[in-house]
Amino acid sequence: MEEKKPSKIRDIKETASDAVEIMRHIGTPGVIESLTKVKETAKVVNEIIQNLNSPEMVKNIENFRLISENMDQASTKMEKTVNRLRETGMIEEVTEVIKFAKGKMDSPDGAGLNTIMGQDLREVSVASKEMLLSIKDLVNEITVTVGSSKKAVFVGNTKETIREASEIYKSNAA
Repeated sequence: MEEKKPSKIRDIKETASDAVEIMRHIGTPGVIESLTKVKETAKVVNEIIQNLNSPEMVKNIENFRLISENMDQASTKMEKTVNRLRETGMIEEVTEVIKFAKGKMDSPDGAGLNTIMGQDLREVSVASKEMLLSIKDLVNEITVTVGSSKKAVFVGNTKETIREASEIYKSNAA
């Protein structure tokens, strides 16, 4: 048993010696400077967390969520409109009419548009009317989408969110 006591005492002395050495290193200017930077960083992080939990930031985050949802809805509506145009074959018809007209204008016989027959003109007229109606429907769809976005105060919320986020950034940067 006596052999263990000196061993424990020696361990205690070594541990105390190591602790003194660590304390000496902690007191060096480099370590103190590093700890000061860590403390300042922690303070800034705490301020940011407090600002994120403020009612204004919670509202801004909710506004960003609403903006995202509105953008998703607008994208879906635009996609549906394009799909409807494709389903009706309007895009292909307009493409064919354009190719036809270009072919007539560029015809090698030099006659160009003078060779277009009455039936061809009627087809161009009907296709143009259908194209204009499709464009009108597209404009109406976009108008509805923009109107719903305005109802959600989309633009106002975005500006307010950006302004408040900028103010928080400026106050933390100072």
